[in-house]
Amino acid sequence: MRILVLGGAGFIGAHIVEELLSEGHFVRVLDRSPASKCLSVEYIQIDFNDVMALSEALVDIDTVIHLVSTSVPSTSNNDPVSDINGNLVNTIRLLEAMKNSGVKKIIYFSSGGTVYGHPQISPMDEFHVTNPVCSYGIVKLAIEKYLNMYSDLYGFISIIMRPSNPYGLGQRRMGVQGFIGTCINLAINEKILTIWGDGSVVRDYIHVSDVVRATIKMLDLEQSNIFNISSGNGYTLNEIVGLVEKFTRKKINITYKDKRDFDISVMVLNNNRAMKLLNWTPLINIEKGIEMTVSGMNNI
Repeated sequence: MRILVLGGAGFIGAHIVEELLSEGHFVRVLDRSPASKCLSVEYIQIDFNDVMALSEALVDIDTVIHLVSTSVPSTSNNDPVSDINGNLVNTIRLLEAMKNSGVKKIIYFSSGGTVYGHPQISPMDEFHVTNPVCSYGIVKLAIEKYLNMYSDLYGFISIIMRPSNPYGLGQRRMGVQGFIGTCINLAINEKILTIWGDGSVVRDYIHVSDVVRATIKMLDLEQSNIFNISSGNGYTLNEIVGLVEKFTRKKINITYKDKRDFDISVMVLNNNRAMKLLNWTPLINIEKGIEMTVSGMNNI
């Protein structure tokens, strides 16, 4: 299969590209970051808003994997107009370019952590109401709706992935997104960790290798669908800190600050649909995943 990976130099994208190459697929990567050392892919370094380059990148492509996001949940409300222009508008331009190029299959990385809003039941399945409380989630949901429209009107196969909170080796160590990676890095370097609220916020974490396996399975789908990709289990921030301390063997200094308005107390996703329709199940539990990540980061 000939696959274009948008955002293929990022944390999740790089893992997906590596697996695609190991399975013998042709891979073309489009990213705004400089090319990595990998010489087995066609690499195009451009911004996502370059429509002409997008159209050229789609030549002879069967499937698009779209991981690009120009914002994160914690900052998206600061500039929702930029969020809309950078993500929603540019994705619609991508869909138009795909339509014009005859490329009609796309796997889109949405957000399992923000599109639902406050849970009415837990864990939440794909039929749960969607009332996001941050611009990031609203834009992700709007893109999902456009994907549905292009499926209905133009015959696209649109596979929407709603991952919970991916983590693992390669995640930015001091990013504004990715609590586990940040927590491990601060522990190793004996720096202060900031937690918004009292640490009781519950999140569902999924190891990047499980996300990659789900993505590979989605390549074989011939119908549009939406999947939560998650562990199905929730852990408080304080529990994560405890596990990081266990495997780093270091005590983390924590500063607790006032809870933020957009931080939902509990966010756990039901993954039954993916288990049934993709024949997928998460293999890496939270303890093993954190242990593997700590070991990998210590060896870098």
